[in-house]
Amino acid sequence: MPRAIYKEEHQKIVERLKKARVEAGLDQVAVAEKLGETQSYVSKIESGQRRFDVLQLKEFAKIYKKDISYFIQ
Repeated sequence: MPRAIYKEEHQKIVERLKKARVEAGLDQVAVAEKLGETQSYVSKIESGQRRFDVLQLKEFAKIYKKDISYFIQ
């Protein structure tokens, strides 16, 4: 049995997060600074090792200048 029920959906959001960061011309360090977090925090989210909630997703959307729906389509 898979560890997470929504594993596939989560991975799609993670892929869109990485794509949006690259499109915004930002590296993980810059994003981490804007979030007040470490580069490791961003890396773990982008690698799927760390989960995030809708409020954190909203912060990423703001930084990347994307509507939140971009990530959850």
